[in-house]
Amino acid sequence: MHLVNNQDRTWASPVAAGPVSARVRLPASKSITNRALVLAALGDGPAVIGNPLRARDTTLAAGALRALGCSITESRTDWVITPGQPAPGSAVSVDVGNAGTVMRFLPALAALTSATVTFDGDERIRLRPIGPILEALRQLGARIEDGGRGAAPFTVHGRGAVRGGTVVLDASGSSQLISGLLLAAPRFDEGIEVRHEGPPVPSAPHIAMTVRMLRAAGAAVEELASGAGGRPDAWRVRPGRLDLGSVTVEPDLSNAGPFLAAALVTGGTITIPDWPRDSLQAAGPILEVLGRMGARSSVGPDGLTISGTGRIHGVTADLRDVAELAPVLTAAAAVAESPSVFTGLAHTRTHETDRLAALAKEINALGGDITELPDGLRIRPRPLRAEDSPGPFGTYDDHRMVMAAAVLGLTVPGLRVAGADTVAKTFPDFMDVWASMPGLAP
Repeated sequence: MHLVNNQDRTWASPVAAGPVSARVRLPASKSITNRALVLAALGDGPAVIGNPLRARDTTLAAGALRALGCSITESRTDWVITPGQPAPGSAVSVDVGNAGTVMRFLPALAALTSATVTFDGDERIRLRPIGPILEALRQLGARIEDGGRGAAPFTVHGRGAVRGGTVVLDASGSSQLISGLLLAAPRFDEGIEVRHEGPPVPSAPHIAMTVRMLRAAGAAVEELASGAGGRPDAWRVRPGRLDLGSVTVEPDLSNAGPFLAAALVTGGTITIPDWPRDSLQAAGPILEVLGRMGARSSVGPDGLTISGTGRIHGVTADLRDVAELAPVLTAAAAVAESPSVFTGLAHTRTHETDRLAALAKEINALGGDITELPDGLRIRPRPLRAEDSPGPFGTYDDHRMVMAAAVLGLTVPGLRVAGADTVAKTFPDFMDVWASMPGLAP
């Protein structure tokens, strides 16, 4: 796949002068914020989202809901969302940027309006999977035009209602293909029963997050498992009212990844305040893989504390459920004491960039030895040197590539990172927070 890089600005990634020791407060979860926004828009009355993430992806989601007739009042601590509808027969444009959640969560909501809603965004979004959800919505009664591409741009011709019913789709490209149907399903006339058929759905904890948030908003949701392993492969949502009420968004644990990796790589200690004991996110799998790589962690009154031992173990791991961490884990594995193999990542080729190709290209340019696999990477640690690379570390408009570069920069003096501003997609202050950690030298 062709990789398009943004070389507009380079960032000098700080090197570790010794073990890092820091207390890092994370921004709020993008995944929870955008789900809460959609549930609030589908409710019968105002809802309050406390501690929302304020970043590009959530700003795009809020802008889309405003275009679809909702009112969103922002204060320093929360957002108040009042549901609304665009004028019947009006034409509405929604900018999804490069936000998969916006592109996949909003079409069902648009189908419930009486407007004509066109979705488009950044060039990359046109390559990200959306076809299965568009076809599913057609089968459920929506009218959608996409020129036969199964991709953005596309137009939803709202009819004021969606019949609903039963639908089968292949969601192996993204768990958001399931969540995008489930979130609006209580407002469908017949609700929905959606069944996945195909390779395993990636990021299954995100579907579990959707189910928990739907239930908390009053929806009746059933998870059905018909195959081996007991994982849900079908979901049933009954029609009914939604009332999000007031929710507080927990920290984004995916954005904890580079800081947790910093403790592992430098033998330091990082504390994350407000680490949730009962998280909507995949907290357990995140800590499990870091523990296998050599980190020690504990959760107490101060939050999560994770410490490195000075050794980084290579591992073989299926990262399907924590794919957002794959870039920073690959960076850590590239400087480990033994090889690693990460699998379950084929779907990340259609994320913000082809992450497998991008990681292999950029780390190998530093002298690394990474081999692409059909669904992952094989990493053989080798000494890395910034001066071996013909240019700055490429990030390809992908926030997770910036975070991977930051982890590499801890042990690779002189590493410069291209297009680092793209990290504002989910963590606008990342570079400042990263550089402020004690133990780093510019």
